[in-house]
Amino acid sequence: MEITLTELEDAINFWRARKPSTSEACVLCMEASALAGPYAAMIMHHLPVLDEAAMSEPARAAVSAWRQARQALAPVKG
Repeated sequence: MEITLTELEDAINFWRARKPSTSEACVLCMEASALAGPYAAMIMHHLPVLDEAAMSEPARAAVSAWRQARQALAPVKG
């Protein structure tokens, strides 16, 4: 499965809102931190999409949990 830069940014912001930094060092939570590397790589290499298989297991897990949360919050169509 692929993820776009916009989706990756949304996932990072989701985790930052869900688990904000509580220290003066402003350290990202584990999930947002795992996604920061792929996000930076996409920007540096001008990639519009990234194959999730190329991401680390923690990054894939963070994306999967974000997608599940987004799906759960989506309005029911019908």
